[in-house]
Order: sequence, then structure tokens, then C-alpha cells
Amino acid sequence: MVDWAKSKGVSESRSCLLLMISRRRVSRWRMRRNEGQGLRNGKPGPRYPLHRLLPQERQAIVAMAIQEDFADLSHRTMAVTAWDRGLFYASFSSVYRTLCEAGLMAFRGPHCGHNGHSIAPARREITGPNQRWSWDISYLPTFEKGLFLYLYLLLDEYSRKIIHWLISWHQRAREACHLIEQGLISENILDLPEDQRPEVINDRGSQMKAKSIRKLFEDHRMPQLFARPRTPNDNPFVESLFGTVKTDHRYPGRFRDLEASCQYFDPYFEWYNTKHLHSGIDYVTPEQCHSGLRPAIVAARKERLKNQRELRKEVNGRGLIIVNRSIEKKVSANHELSPCSVMNP
Repeated sequence: MVDWAKSKGVSESRSCLLLMISRRRVSRWRMRRNEGQGLRNGKPGPRYPLHRLLPQERQAIVAMAIQEDFADLSHRTMAVTAWDRGLFYASFSSVYRTLCEAGLMAFRGPHCGHNGHSIAPARREITGPNQRWSWDISYLPTFEKGLFLYLYLLLDEYSRKIIHWLISWHQRAREACHLIEQGLISENILDLPEDQRPEVINDRGSQMKAKSIRKLFEDHRMPQLFARPRTPNDNPFVESLFGTVKTDHRYPGRFRDLEASCQYFDPYFEWYNTKHLHSGIDYVTPEQCHSGLRPAIVAARKERLKNQRELRKEVNGRGLIIVNRSIEKKVSANHELSPCSVMNP
């Protein structure tokens, strides 16, 4: 269009002004066209960046991915686990690309992918543990049809730590009161000033709206929030925890009795609090986050990744220097050849 306008007597500067594009851009397009290149935008950045993964790092990623102990981990959890164990230091995207190239990036885990369209309810910002708790009750099937056990869970929303849990044959306010009271005792909440005690969010079941529960929160000056009916997103953290519990590959599905269920959940929740790398809290354990260790752990991981990146630059840079020197030697050797030797080798 610029060339056509120029043939009609309109200057190139005027055409670019009307089209609202830079004249230098048109000059670059014309130069690329004259050189026989296309006008499509290329991929930014160098083809072989200096901080690319080293061969031994790729081998370590693949070797870890094919082990049975890590087969169910997502690429993000696997990367964090490797950082903490000192196996390798690579970013999430680097691990993902390496697994894709090796054909190992099949679906890893029981959960379905997120569609990204759900909108979380408006919640005030919390900056530390014991500022907001959430609790709920979940069904645990037994081997008798229509007969269920009930799992009561009290969760800290900031650290995702399970404050307290219990299992009962009944859905009653008595068990709910016991759950909350044990949480208050374990976290020493009653020693805090009234304005620093956590608010509690729960659903609208009969156990949550019982007078004994409401009076318990009123006596301890703890605000009680209610989720909207048929809106699990209003209480998402404890609902997500139930999903994690019931999709774990160790979950038996059904329980014989109260004793059998407690024997399963006692070590499981201990593992969840102290060993589970939670994606919602930068892949640290809930216990570490609850204790205030999360910033130091995350900063140390970033520092190790940064150091490894600089090491890659140094190693790959040395390799680039060696390649350039070998090219220079070949070029100088060709220049030393006489025309006769080139024509008649």
C-alpha cells in the first residue's frame, strides 16, 4: 500500500502517518522482502540461550520422572521435590518442556484440569495463620449400603494446615463444638486479644447453624460467616481438601468401622501437614507455612535456581567460545590455501 501510494505521488512519510505505523518498520519490511525473507514475526530470543539446560540436567529430570515414587506427581511438584532433595534445579517450564520432549508428559494425577473460568468469591485479605478458619463435614462410605461415617475438618485458610479433625457416626452439633474447641486449645486462640481471633466460615447445615455453635463463637468473640446455599466456591479451601483426600491413590474408598477409619486418617493427615507440598502455598508443607518458614524456603529455592542459571551460562558460554575458536581456525586455514590448490585439490 505504501509503494502504491508512492507511485501516485504520496510521500512515504505521509503514507506512514496516515496508516499510523513507523517509517522504520516499513523500511525493515522492505529490506526483509528484498532479502527473500518472510514478513512473519519470528520467535523472540536466541535460538540457543546461554542459560539453557545442561545435558546432565535433562538426564536427571527424565531419570526422576520414570521412577515409581514420582510417577503420580505433577511436573511442578516434581520440580520442587527435586529442589529440596538437591537432585536438580530447573524451573517449572523447563521441567515441563523436558518431559514433553521425552514423551513423559502424559496426565500425571487423578484430578481433572481446571477450565480457568470459575470466579472466587470476594474475601478480605489475610496475611498470616489463624486469621480465618473454615470447617465442613464430609461423608465416608462404609461397606453397609446407606450407612456412613462423617469426617469433621477444621482448616486454616492461610497455611492450609489441618487444625483438628475427628470422625463420628453422627452429624451433630456436639461433635462440631468439640472440633472447634480442640482447635482453640491446640492453637492457643483464647490467649489472643479478641480483635485478633480468627473468623470462621462454614456452610448452612443444621450443625453449623445450631445454637450451641453460634453461642460458642459469640462467647469467644469469633465472627461466623456462612457460605451461600449450593455455592461450594464460597468455602473452597476445605472443599478442595476433601477432594485431595478422596482422590489420593491410598484412599481405600470404604471403611469397615470407626477404628479402621481413624487408623487410616491419623497417619494421612500427619503426612498432609508435614510432608505434602501444597501448590497453593508455593509448594511448602502446611506446617512450614503455619510456622512462618515459607518466605525463607521460597527465597532459598529462588537463590539456588538463580545460581544454577548462572552456572549454565558459564558452562554454555565456554562451549560457545570453543565452537567460535574452531570456526576461526577453519576460516584461517581456508584463507591460507592458494587459488591453485582450491581449484585443483
